[in-house]
Amino acid sequence: MKTLKYFLIGIMFFSFSYSQAQVSVNVNIGTPPSWGPAGYTDVRYYYLPDLETYYDVSTSNYVYLNNGRWVRTRSLPSAYRNYDLYGEYKVVLSDYRGDRPYDNFKNHKVKYGKGYKGQPQKTIGQKPGKGNNKQGKGNGHHDNGKHNGNGKH
Repeated sequence: MKTLKYFLIGIMFFSFSYSQAQVSVNVNIGTPPSWGPAGYTDVRYYYLPDLETYYDVSTSNYVYLNNGRWVRTRSLPSAYRNYDLYGEYKVVLSDYRGDRPYDNFKNHKVKYGKGYKGQPQKTIGQKPGKGNNKQGKGNGHHDNGKHNGNGKH
């Protein structure tokens, strides 16, 4: 009887240990678009200053204000559908890990106003129909503000 009790305790201990060993953290950022800035593989959001819009790499969604509410869609609003995203400057939000980059919109709008250009950027891919990517060299701008642990900085 004692042997059976120790055997069951041993199996429970082994099962618990094994299940704990199976826990892992997998951060799947997603595949950046070809118009995204080259050199960033672990970034979730870009801020597009001219459009006052965010792009979520993990979900391939644009995040923008629509009638006073933040929406997530697969395409840009109709007013911007023909906008040249290869030529648009992308601010790389490299230190933001939350789901609501727009919580920092007021700061982003001031810091990276329409027409903002940081260091020259090279895109991941080439603009369709173009032989050469003439975006320049460099990795663009990082938003390296302080991160306070709640998704804001």
